[in-house]
Amino acid sequence: MPADFLTALERQRYQTLPADLREEDLQASCWLTPADQQLVAQQRRSSNRLGFAIQLGVLRLLGYVPPEWYRQVPDGLVQFVARQLDLDPVLFQAYGEREATLTEHLRVLLTHLQVRRWQPVLDAPWLEAWLVERALEHDNERLLLTLALGHLRQHGILRPGIVELERLVGALAERTQAETYRRLLLLLTPEVVAQLDALLVVDPALGLCRHTWLHQPPTSSSATSIQQTLGKLAYLEQLGVPGWQVDTLHPNRQKRLAHTARNKTNQVLQRFAPAKRHPLLVAACREVYRDLTDTVLKMVDEHWEHAVARARRALQDDQLAHARAKDHALRTLGQAVGLVMDEEHVPDEALREQIYAQVPREQLQAALTAVADFARPARHSYLEYLLPVAARLNTVLGSLLQQVAFAQAFAEDDFADALALVGQLHTGQRRKLPEDAATAFIPTSWRAFVFDQAGHAHRPRYGLCVFATLRERLRAGDVVVNASRKYASLDTYLLSPAEWARQRPDLLTQLGSAHRLDERLQEVEAQLPLLEHLLAQGQDIRLDEDGELVVTPLRAEELSPEVEQLRALLTASLPRAELTEVLVEVDQWTGFSAELTGLDQTTPRSPEHQALLYAALLANACHISLREMAQSTGLDYQSLCWVAANYLREDTLKRATTRLVNHQHRQWLARHWGGGTLSSSDGQRFPVSGKIRNARAIPRYFGYGQGLTFYTHTADQYAQFGSRAISSTTRDATYVLDEVLGNETELPLLEHTTDTHGYTDIVFALFDLLGLQFSPRLRDLANQRLCRIKGRELSYPSLKFTAHFNPEYVRQHWDDLLRVAGSLKTGWVSASLLISKLQAYPRQHHLTHLLQEYGRLVKTAFILRYLHSQALRRRIHAQLNKGEQLHALRSWLWFGGDGVLRQKQEEAQQEVVRCLNVVTNVVVVWNTVYAQLALQRQQAAGPPALPEHLAQLSPARFAHLNRLGRYSFQLPAHVLVNGLRPLRPLP
Repeated sequence: MPADFLTALERQRYQTLPADLREEDLQASCWLTPADQQLVAQQRRSSNRLGFAIQLGVLRLLGYVPPEWYRQVPDGLVQFVARQLDLDPVLFQAYGEREATLTEHLRVLLTHLQVRRWQPVLDAPWLEAWLVERALEHDNERLLLTLALGHLRQHGILRPGIVELERLVGALAERTQAETYRRLLLLLTPEVVAQLDALLVVDPALGLCRHTWLHQPPTSSSATSIQQTLGKLAYLEQLGVPGWQVDTLHPNRQKRLAHTARNKTNQVLQRFAPAKRHPLLVAACREVYRDLTDTVLKMVDEHWEHAVARARRALQDDQLAHARAKDHALRTLGQAVGLVMDEEHVPDEALREQIYAQVPREQLQAALTAVADFARPARHSYLEYLLPVAARLNTVLGSLLQQVAFAQAFAEDDFADALALVGQLHTGQRRKLPEDAATAFIPTSWRAFVFDQAGHAHRPRYGLCVFATLRERLRAGDVVVNASRKYASLDTYLLSPAEWARQRPDLLTQLGSAHRLDERLQEVEAQLPLLEHLLAQGQDIRLDEDGELVVTPLRAEELSPEVEQLRALLTASLPRAELTEVLVEVDQWTGFSAELTGLDQTTPRSPEHQALLYAALLANACHISLREMAQSTGLDYQSLCWVAANYLREDTLKRATTRLVNHQHRQWLARHWGGGTLSSSDGQRFPVSGKIRNARAIPRYFGYGQGLTFYTHTADQYAQFGSRAISSTTRDATYVLDEVLGNETELPLLEHTTDTHGYTDIVFALFDLLGLQFSPRLRDLANQRLCRIKGRELSYPSLKFTAHFNPEYVRQHWDDLLRVAGSLKTGWVSASLLISKLQAYPRQHHLTHLLQEYGRLVKTAFILRYLHSQALRRRIHAQLNKGEQLHALRSWLWFGGDGVLRQKQEEAQQEVVRCLNVVTNVVVVWNTVYAQLALQRQQAAGPPALPEHLAQLSPARFAHLNRLGRYSFQLPAHVLVNGLRPLRPLP
């Protein structure tokens, strides 16, 4: 972290009062309580009373009194306080003439608010120690500064000047590095240190160093790729990585260190001091061990899925091929049976002769064989068609069991014995299945396949059954892998009981959820009679003749002539520009490219570096190959590849996005679109080319091909603060919280909305526990199950109140819910990982049931509010429309490569998605700035536009931009002279 990481503008905003304050900010900070009023009344002159009250509001608003603050108070604040005191705002101009008065007032106010002054000798070490712990969780300096300000406010300390705090936060990098090394000292024995350093030495057998080799991701789920990945796990086990004790480091710290190490070359890591290099490599080994475990389990899952898909296709093809043979055989046998039944004309002694006369014996035998063949179970089950690949599948399973330790989460049968047996068969400890082999676990649907008619299990078939059962139980959470991240026991995802007890007081203050259960119960009770009254009116929300709920769809709001004129004004006023020019111009305003730093953190020396950086960013965002971009720009292809690989990384692109989002947040026009408190998320599907591991087939979107989903989070100011590539078959609700919790921008997010597919009861519960409002757009409201509150006599409207909520059950386990929320808040576990794990086994784990139970209450409260408030429904609809508009802009930008994604590695996919996010925000910022200029020019010539009209404008425009560059249709001079171009020289 740099010692001075704030820009001059950011530093100024921390030291001055905002020029305009929202009404809610004034209400929260400047509303005078009766105790405040009594203290204000004790001041002698009217000007002093007004100034005293305003200084009180400034203290509550900032937690700090800027120098000469009385010269920068906005008129809105003065008027808001003056109205409460029934004083003339002009009186404030006389305040501040005597420094002694200001100082005395501040002393009295500090006593009144129970706040003391900052004492550097006492408070700086205390705050630094607290910040070191936070820095081990988060390394974003601006976030740490915000946390420091909140911590001082929480403990009643008047914060010092921002420069002092900035330098305190900026010095944390060295402190956290030293603290990390100290916590790992017991692990870093000479033997371990030698092993770590050996990772950076090129292995002649591999042709590269082990550090690079370990981080090379597989591109397919073939048996060969699985064996190679298992080989990497075996190598890490030889190093003793699973036994390394690193629990003293926060998981976020481990991930960040591992991410840093992964993105550094072995030469760069070798140049680091041991105190920095060795913790990086320890974290890298631990994280890559977890990642490889997750990866190989996912690959095995996919390998089985592909084998089953091929078996099903083979069964279908075989059944189609035998359809005609079956019909012919049945006709032949029917003809023979007809002769048998003809007792009148065919005597018994001549029966066989008559049959063979009409149906030759060979034809009859072929028909019998065909019918018997078709009647085999193989004709009705895909399992028989797995036998040709059984040897390969059982080899994969055996290798997996040899390398990965599985544990039973719910031991109810003998499946653990079956796993051990298959492992022994693979290693040769056993040659055949014993008579007493574990079979109780075998599902009924598999028994006819596994056992022969004598009741003996067939070894290859037994192995296939174990493979299928292991896959199903891993998915359901019945079998766990403690070395994994995705397949570990759920309890390991949460803060340990000891850690939760240590952090609980601070986290409860941040979450503010101690009384949330009672608040939700009171909200439901208050909303029920309002809904009864609404239904009785029989208007937009009503019951039909069958008692079914009818919600009249929102009518599209007709645009007023003033809004049409403003939109036409922007269409006519926004300058025409090249997309490349827009990129450079916005960078001059925001400096976002300064966040795109190289792996070695050195200053680039190439004079073409900035052009290479822009070209690489635009190529990834628009899905243009780097070779085509090099040809179009005249830049060196190898240099372009090097810049793309070294500068466009997930962490740098995220920081660049943060700069752009913050710049958009500060624009006055953006504040008319929203306060940055509301956001939405939605998926946008893109087809892929070739075999890509995480791609999935959805015919509705991809026809006969496969694709991925780009899941994007959009703020109400049209800034997109997060985006990632996810599997198209994974429900959006799994990822809805990740970017909201990981938000490091200045957006004060409080509420989030999605479409129907973005919610579950668990998501409702988690948002509420985290102090956030979840407001999805719900479809089929008439079929939504609302809950009755057990133990309370309430009047429920004639809706589907068919679920029940037990408040006492939730109250007894409330601390468990708080622990889940605290684990998410601290980043101990990602929301997507926790949600996917909770959804894997809804029947077994009490946390799943507990969150669903509480989520039903939160959802009921929201639906009651949603039905009662048309304004809420319109606000949700308008926010989701903003996301759709930006999707259109993203589709316009994504024009290269036929719009088909070709990146096979997931890390490369994420980088492409984040590049697209950066360029989308660049266009939004550029449009917003020039829209402001156009509106200011119009207002100078006429009346200003009304706020409600400005709110209906959008920066998601692109018709005035040129994404294709400029074409020249003049031949070069050497072609005009010779008539033909010279050939390129041979290599």
